[in-house]
Amino acid sequence: MALALVSLALSLLLWLNGLIDSLNRPSVGNDLNRRQLELAVLAEPQLSGPLQPLLGARNPAKTLEEAIRTELRQAQEQGGNPDLDLQLEQALLLRHLGQTEPADALLRQLASGDDAIAGLAQALQAPPGARAEAERQQLIAAIPQGGLLRQWSCEALLGNEACGTAAASRQAAWQLLAVTVLPVLLLLVGIAALLRELWLNWRGKAAEAPTLQGPLLSGVDAVLLIAGGFVVIGELLTPLVVAPLVAGVLQQLAIASPLREGITVVCLYLALMAGPLVILALMLRGQSEAAGMPLQFRWLPLSRNLRQALKGFLMVLPLVSLVGWLQGLLWGDPGGSNPLLELVLNSHNVPALTCFGITAIVLAPLFEETVFRGALLPVAARKLGALGGILLSAVVFAVAHLSLGELLPLLVLGIGLGWLRVQSGRLGSCVLMHALWNALTFANLVVLGW
Repeated sequence: MALALVSLALSLLLWLNGLIDSLNRPSVGNDLNRRQLELAVLAEPQLSGPLQPLLGARNPAKTLEEAIRTELRQAQEQGGNPDLDLQLEQALLLRHLGQTEPADALLRQLASGDDAIAGLAQALQAPPGARAEAERQQLIAAIPQGGLLRQWSCEALLGNEACGTAAASRQAAWQLLAVTVLPVLLLLVGIAALLRELWLNWRGKAAEAPTLQGPLLSGVDAVLLIAGGFVVIGELLTPLVVAPLVAGVLQQLAIASPLREGITVVCLYLALMAGPLVILALMLRGQSEAAGMPLQFRWLPLSRNLRQALKGFLMVLPLVSLVGWLQGLLWGDPGGSNPLLELVLNSHNVPALTCFGITAIVLAPLFEETVFRGALLPVAARKLGALGGILLSAVVFAVAHLSLGELLPLLVLGIGLGWLRVQSGRLGSCVLMHALWNALTFANLVVLGW
């Protein structure tokens, strides 16, 4: 009992500190909005009629320039260093909008430095043919793959034909279609599924939930698992020990960024999982299927799990979207996004993205559902009832992500996952629903960032 109380006190302190610190982390929201506007600008030649306002702003170039101006001003007000890539993109946008004088002034300012951006800014001011083609290609190669900055810099230095302007515009149109139309379609289907479930419940025709079963653990066991295993060992002690070891090995192997970050994320998450799962395995030792089928994964038949997961995913999507929209309306963007989101968005390295994808779509759902819906929810439900178990597991799930800005959407997602656990009687369905959710987020980031 004493160990559980100490672990709980440490956990609450660490979580409170983590939530407050999350406000100092940058938000990925500005990057996502800017990337979508960049796609709208590149895709503009392919869009016409009613498609243009649906897939992008009516004047995406002007809207993007205003967004960049706002982002640069906010960075300056916060005392941060100016983003030279953003300033260069702003100069190209000003040229595109016919504002030659401010564009040239900004290019001259950027050209006064001694970095890669300065060399590119100097080349953009030089007359055509003033630099050898090999040098111009080298300057373009230094810009990260994809995006408006690389495309327009390439067109300015090498010409439209050499840079595949028409192909880039078509690709941007398809990307824009994927990140705007597909989520809206899923949202509409989700609203229909949610309304149908509410109708069936109101008419008393909804399927009856099976008896909730789970591991034979006490409340003290649950506190030791979450507070002691997940937080103190997993989130605090493990990174202190494992992170330097992983960094040293990767340095010895001379693995460069961004693959280095991808391997680091996988290794640290596996290490985080190890402590809590070992503790849970020791707690479950001797509990056979006859003792209540401890974790209730019940993977077979897989088709049933997939149907239940898809249903839960579609139903929770409009609810999370609504909460996120209301939060943005009332609170704005509080920042504090998961750092993994930015890594995925800005990575163009397939092996690194594979590492991020394995972590987000495979490891995280398996681990988090095992702990929160497999162990915590049934234990809490025995004391608080099914609804109390769902709510408590959802609160702990949301807080454990240490992001104040994402707290409410994660809370709603946790409630949806808890509801599915109770209604289906299967932890496997929750794992697959969680994986679907993370996969949609991951795919959206990859499409926007590529």
